[in-house]
Amino acid sequence: MKNRMMDITVKVQAVDAAAFKADLLAVGVFADAPCGRAAAAVNKKLSDALGRLKRLGDFEGKAQTTALVYGDGKIAAARVLFVGLGEKAKCDAHTLRKAAATAANQATELKAKTVGLLLGDGAAVDAFAIGQTLAEGACFGAYRYDEYIAEADKKRPAALTAVILATDQHSFAAIKKGAAVGVITGAAQNAARTLANRPANVITPATLAAEAKKVAAQTRGLRCTALDEKQLSAKKFGGILAVGQGSHNPPRLVLLHYKPAKTTAKTPKIALVGKAITFDSGGISIKPGEGMHDMKFDKSGGIAVLYAMRAIAQLKPNAEVYGLIPTAENMPSGRSYRPGDIITTFSGTTVEIQNTDAEGRMILCDAIAYAKTLGCKTIVDVATLTGACVVAIGQKRAGLMGNDDGLIAQLKDASAKTGERLWHLPCDDEYVEAMKSKVADLKNTGGKWAGACTAAAFLSQFAQGVRWAHLDIAGVGVWGADEKDAPGSIGFGVRLLTEFVCGGK
Repeated sequence: MKNRMMDITVKVQAVDAAAFKADLLAVGVFADAPCGRAAAAVNKKLSDALGRLKRLGDFEGKAQTTALVYGDGKIAAARVLFVGLGEKAKCDAHTLRKAAATAANQATELKAKTVGLLLGDGAAVDAFAIGQTLAEGACFGAYRYDEYIAEADKKRPAALTAVILATDQHSFAAIKKGAAVGVITGAAQNAARTLANRPANVITPATLAAEAKKVAAQTRGLRCTALDEKQLSAKKFGGILAVGQGSHNPPRLVLLHYKPAKTTAKTPKIALVGKAITFDSGGISIKPGEGMHDMKFDKSGGIAVLYAMRAIAQLKPNAEVYGLIPTAENMPSGRSYRPGDIITTFSGTTVEIQNTDAEGRMILCDAIAYAKTLGCKTIVDVATLTGACVVAIGQKRAGLMGNDDGLIAQLKDASAKTGERLWHLPCDDEYVEAMKSKVADLKNTGGKWAGACTAAAFLSQFAQGVRWAHLDIAGVGVWGADEKDAPGSIGFGVRLLTEFVCGGK
């Protein structure tokens, strides 16, 4: 029996922090500068508890460090968590997001039901960004994936209310507006984490399509259809069908659509394409057994697109957006596609299969080509595509490749705002040469070297004539990119794609 996931609510109040009644009050502290006025007032009521901690050397205010003290009736909150913000000059929106996540995580560990967030006081961050990042951080830090753990609700509260404390009436409106956006993006990111974390016996291509339809039905302005294997066959989606044919769980192509109330000929038409392999055994070219259980995360790109589309529909940007999620299960059987097979993809391009574990590009190429038929002039795909990308740049950044410098710059700008970091890699003609086959138009692997770049070069051949970018999230989509308190999916890409489309709306 699945447990109910924890409910996380975020509010904004303009209130005296010392008088705010909560199970935990989180107070931001700089390592090299005095606290803000409101935080200093709380510390004064606590008889300079912060000063005592610093004199003892128990707490220095380094980023993401904490110290817990008790209110003892001196203030309304039962506990105070001093949260380090690091050097004041370096304290930005990303610092505040992480501080809020740290506070919310600690609140959940303490089984607190309410936490006040006094973290932006004194920081040189605009009020809207304070509201958005603190809301996103609170959602992220309080999250637990425990729906299959017996009596999980006894180990953490059923619900947590995080209250962002505005230090003055002048900033209240902007903080509240930012928090409203942060709640949308933070909740979407957490929903993506849950779906990505669910195992392959629960999430199949069919159940993923059903989840997408449910999301669309619950989101005003978002529509969803899904092509089954018969429809895929009729429309000649050869790549998706080939990957999925070895499994008894047949493939799907999920199509989400958001259209603003008013459109003109100048309204941008964008496609977000996400790889959703619900389980990747490698097929005939089977993977090693060690670590294969993590291949449930190979659907992370598609799930990022699903919940970015939900957030986009809620934020209502002036752009028409399609979300395409090709989804299949890559399994070995007597029906599987084989090394040496030649597959005719949706675009008509033929591909020689050299390795059935290079399956992600086979489903993405069909979806990218289909997005062009929908009239999309800008296409961004996201996928846990290559181990080579992890080897190249590790778990701190996603690889970014594409055919348009302006689009690359837009994605970098979005990355700078959301903190989901990208690193630009090449995928030009010299890498395309490595993907050419002697018996077909292309082959699906490019040899030993530059695997992330050659995979992107393969995809580029299906995006000719449009602006296109590729995000390889293999290193950051799984196991938290070194987020110690976030085992499993971190929902990487949800906020990034939303910011890219909505531009901070």
